[in-house]
Amino acid sequence: MAELVKTAYVFPGQGSQWVGMGQDLYQGFYAAKAVFEQADEALGFSLSRLCFDGPEDELRQTINAQPAIVATSFACLEASREAKADLPQASFVAGHSLGEYTALAAAEVLDFATTVYLARERGRLMHEAGELTPGGMAAIIGLDESPLAEVCAQTDTRIANINCPGQLVISGAESNLNQAVEMAKARGAYRAIPLQVSGAFHTPLMQSAVDGMAQAIAKLTFNDPSIPIIGNTKAQPLTTAASVKEELLQQLCNCVQWQRSVEYMVDGGVATFIEIGPGKVLAGLIKRINKSVKILNIGDAESVKNFTVE
Repeated sequence: MAELVKTAYVFPGQGSQWVGMGQDLYQGFYAAKAVFEQADEALGFSLSRLCFDGPEDELRQTINAQPAIVATSFACLEASREAKADLPQASFVAGHSLGEYTALAAAEVLDFATTVYLARERGRLMHEAGELTPGGMAAIIGLDESPLAEVCAQTDTRIANINCPGQLVISGAESNLNQAVEMAKARGAYRAIPLQVSGAFHTPLMQSAVDGMAQAIAKLTFNDPSIPIIGNTKAQPLTTAASVKEELLQQLCNCVQWQRSVEYMVDGGVATFIEIGPGKVLAGLIKRINKSVKILNIGDAESVKNFTVE
């Protein structure tokens, strides 16, 4: 195995939003303020105001949460650069589902304004797909992948996220999902937690979103990543613009291989993971995947000012 000397930046996905996120960054760092102003201009409404003041139920909506989390995460990164924080160069970047969009901006595949526009479009299309075919998601705690895959096969649901040992997420149409949850408990799962999302993400029920995103992506110019992006669906590096475009469409209907993505980066020599964005969800998952790596967070102005790898 390679020497453990590398760093990866990882970016959170939907569910990590909270009212007030990014406001201290906006007030404390010119670069972060510029990020939020670009987002407001690109989207044609005050996303920054929604991040800072809510209301929470509006911020939580898929169409708003997705660009809001991308904007806040990228503001964290830009504030760190402005502060000349002791931020090691990344050998890899990765994001959990939506977080993959922040990784696009970090790896210079798209400029930020285009990235936040595309994240908003993704949120809109996923919400519409959920209205077309109502569905949901549930975290299944304490059941391995193999027995859960059998449950999904019997209930026409899918494993949507493989997050870490003992934490998987299933997704599907509402009636099927309820049946799958009960079967998973019968097989030994000790908790099933419904997720606050507006559809059966990462299943074929998102196909209409794939069609819409394909049209949006076709109109944009993508660069090859300046840093390899570890893609959600195959847990392998994306190094070309074409592979990134394919991944963005594939991830909508397929499983997020987060555990395998982290394992790939560790096997590639990553010893330090820096979670950049609101919350500490990914830090918790990474700790359960590999206890030997260092995990740091940059999620607000204080963490930017006090950041150190020591």
